[in-house]
Amino acid sequence: MLKFYSAAAFLSSFGEAWYNLSSEVFGFLTASKGKDYLDFLILETIRSYEPYIKYTLPILSALLLLRCLFSMLSHKSEPEVWAMIVGTNGDKFPVLHWECIIGKSRGADISVDDPKAASLHATLIRQPNGKWYISTLKRRYKLLLNKEEVGSGKTELVTGDTFTIGRRSYKFKALSPKGRAKVEASRLPAGYAIGPAFSLFILSLFELLLAFSLCFRMDEKYFYEILFSFSLLVLVEWLLYFLMRIMGRSGFEPELLAFFLSSIGLGVVVSSRPEETFVALLTIMGGVLLFILLGLWLRDFRRVRLMQFPLAVFAVSLLAFCAVFGTSIFGAKNWIVIGSFSIQPSEFVKVAYIFAGAAAMDRLFLKRELYVFIIFSAICVILLTLMGDFGTAFVFFSTFLIIAFMRSGSFATVALSIAGAAFASFLAFTLRPYIAERFDTWGHVWENVWDKGFQQAKAMSAVATGGLFGKGAGAGSLKSVFAANTDLVFAMVSEELGFIVALCAFLAIVSLGLFTVKNARQGRGAYFTIAGCGAAGMMLVQTALNVFGSLDLLPFTGVTFPFVSKGGSSLVSCFMLLAFIKASDTRRDASFIVKPLVSNRELREEE
Repeated sequence: MLKFYSAAAFLSSFGEAWYNLSSEVFGFLTASKGKDYLDFLILETIRSYEPYIKYTLPILSALLLLRCLFSMLSHKSEPEVWAMIVGTNGDKFPVLHWECIIGKSRGADISVDDPKAASLHATLIRQPNGKWYISTLKRRYKLLLNKEEVGSGKTELVTGDTFTIGRRSYKFKALSPKGRAKVEASRLPAGYAIGPAFSLFILSLFELLLAFSLCFRMDEKYFYEILFSFSLLVLVEWLLYFLMRIMGRSGFEPELLAFFLSSIGLGVVVSSRPEETFVALLTIMGGVLLFILLGLWLRDFRRVRLMQFPLAVFAVSLLAFCAVFGTSIFGAKNWIVIGSFSIQPSEFVKVAYIFAGAAAMDRLFLKRELYVFIIFSAICVILLTLMGDFGTAFVFFSTFLIIAFMRSGSFATVALSIAGAAFASFLAFTLRPYIAERFDTWGHVWENVWDKGFQQAKAMSAVATGGLFGKGAGAGSLKSVFAANTDLVFAMVSEELGFIVALCAFLAIVSLGLFTVKNARQGRGAYFTIAGCGAAGMMLVQTALNVFGSLDLLPFTGVTFPFVSKGGSSLVSCFMLLAFIKASDTRRDASFIVKPLVSNRELREEE
């Protein structure tokens, strides 16, 4: 008891001393002289190290990109085993996907040697809750389950059931959660070669150095807002990392690349509109929250199915409302303005389009479903064209081509779509000549330097003057040009942070695209594979239009650079699109949609 009172007395006296010291320090810093001294100290410290920061930022950017790229693309492709099918002749077929096609074709996921079976005879589908269903692809294909004929709908399949296709029968055995855990233990976890924690440390260092560099050139009244915003961003990143670890997820590379791009975007806002710094930070936090919520929503495919049609109707209705009642800004009627608050509906329609456009295996072979998707896409593109948002219309059309090919597997469908779009474009240019005028400057920027080519001419000059390492964060002149922080943001980043950092930002989007394509080869299910490729394709096309358009390599369309361009609607939609890419990750302990398996302790107890 005496020891307890002694410890309590010590803690009490220590707490009182710490409180008094803190009060004195806080009083000194908040006083006029104390604050002036602190500002002076910050400036002198940054002035001493700023030349080194200029060369350190590109090195950290390249190192972070290489670590993420190597971790994502060098990961060995290891198939997941979800169930086993055993034939009467002893043949064993591991079920490696949530959605499998059974047939005699070599292209089938489970290829059976039976001349009486159709090339693509039946589908075997697993729901995220662990239940399996089997169904025929066409009504005329015969399928028996436990010697009873199965109709055209889906029929639940449980361990021990026997189904017959053609002349042969097969016994089905689904792996239990503990059985799955034993199989998964042989697979390498995501991030095993290059740990994401050190990559996150590199990113945090990049962000803090960027904040210090911006403080050196911005007005002193923004010092603490800049430092606080970047520090809070670093805190949010680490909290998300630990949340993922608590959820049993070890793959963090897509989030790292998104945060890297977002931090550059936050720097763009500070440089061009420092008074909006904290608003930009809140937007990033909102995007992260929606990224998590959408990822958790995708875990239950029944909810996904229920929301597909309502979201498609919502997307069309929102675009139609914007086309009729929207506000025209910079020549495109794609904004809804309420007081001082404005949103760009087409950015959120992108998410709804991917959500509703992807299809599960049992709908891939239904022509009616494909026709509905084509009509839905055509309505979206037409409404965007009527709004004058040709860049976003092209992004939607390119994404439609990706999803249409993945849903149909037919080059003829894609070719027909391109031909129809070309004819529609010809009519639009003929009937509405002002549309063609928007593309007159392409390839002739230097002939119209003081007219339509002014923005692009300034952008190309900024890239050239920035060099490899840039003039320094906040030191560029392009930010005074109209739309520099949105449509010309690649050039703005090149001028201030250098071409190396801008190129790393571009390659970060390319890396997400390559990563998604790599995962598509062994995707768990058609829906997540199509949605992931559609989201990555949408980002890639948008990035290409922004970068190459500002450099006059493509027509200048005015679309944003994902995560980097200033704009809350664009940033939030990009984080939501990232959720689809995350859901398509097939590495062990990486995806949203797969719940953590049984722990090693439980396995030892069972043994």
